[in-house]
Amino acid sequence: MNKITRIVRRFAPRYLERYVDRMLPGHNRALADLTGCRTASMGAHLYRCDRCCQVHYVYHSCRNRVCPACQKAATRHWIAARKAQLPKVDYFHLVFTVPSELRRFIRSHQRLLINILFKAASRSLMLMARDPKYIGAKIGIVAVLHTWSRAMVYHPHIHCIVPGGGYDPIRGCWRRCHPNYLVPVKALSVLFRGKFMAYAKKALPDIEFPACVWNKPWVIHSKPAFFGTSKLLEYLGRYIRRVAITEKRIIEDDNNTVAFMYFDDRKKQKRKMVLDGIEFLRRYLQHVLPKGFHKVRYYGIFAPSNRCLLNELKSSLEETSSTTPQPVCEKTDPRTPTPFVCPYCKKGTLFLVAVCFRQYRAPPRCKHVFNPNMSRAA
Repeated sequence: MNKITRIVRRFAPRYLERYVDRMLPGHNRALADLTGCRTASMGAHLYRCDRCCQVHYVYHSCRNRVCPACQKAATRHWIAARKAQLPKVDYFHLVFTVPSELRRFIRSHQRLLINILFKAASRSLMLMARDPKYIGAKIGIVAVLHTWSRAMVYHPHIHCIVPGGGYDPIRGCWRRCHPNYLVPVKALSVLFRGKFMAYAKKALPDIEFPACVWNKPWVIHSKPAFFGTSKLLEYLGRYIRRVAITEKRIIEDDNNTVAFMYFDDRKKQKRKMVLDGIEFLRRYLQHVLPKGFHKVRYYGIFAPSNRCLLNELKSSLEETSSTTPQPVCEKTDPRTPTPFVCPYCKKGTLFLVAVCFRQYRAPPRCKHVFNPNMSRAA
């Protein structure tokens, strides 16, 4: 059992008693999935050994995107797909943040204001890059939403992967930017602030936003991906299928508290934080997004509607960059099932007998699998 599941099972009853009137549907579903992950309530695959005839159950995972134990394969798939899709050029890493005074408004209107956050960041960046003084081309953006800080405080911000160039529709070619400079960050922050506040006021006319957000600088970080695109994709991929904290950072937990390590940006050192178990769950669940919400979005030449254009640009850039063919490594198909060794006799092979589906309100469904090898073992 992983640490998050153990903490949820321990503190979920007390958490539900305290916040029963303010529980969101996504939070209820997350608690139920984390509590029942890899248990009989999720269903199982039933195996039988061909040697000792012992029966072995393999319980299903919950597949909830907030569960740290269920998204490793999906993370690897997303990283591999992006590495194959993105062209071989230099990239920049940009981070769009909002002032702390706006966090409670975004937390109360997540679906509306986070969509506006994506919209304002992408449009301001693409508008600035279209200026002939900087790039003068149509760029591509892979935008990833993060809603937490290292201490699990609600802190919504957008990470963007942007290529060091774009497609010039007039000349029909790829235009490169300066290797260490994409667009002016100060001018971009002013444009981003104006667009976000304009969209937010139009969407929520009855809410009065604090006036101090116009006087505070909206911080935007922009730097080249010095360690390569693969490292940047792996860094962002870890946060796409995970919420708030990894199990390695949780150092101890008991019946009342949970302790974890985090990095303090101000003091530039690692520190230990001890939270009440209910407060830990509250910080964890506030990063659960609404059902069906997309935390990864694609804009510009990376948009799904421009997939043909992206493939043409990718092939042309690969032809101009190198003419020597790269060696192809032969790999086995990961979809090929591997035989399971019996955990009892350590010699036999497990064969699938039946599949028990997840238990909902109706009685559990069970799908029997015919296996001709089981007739010999029986």
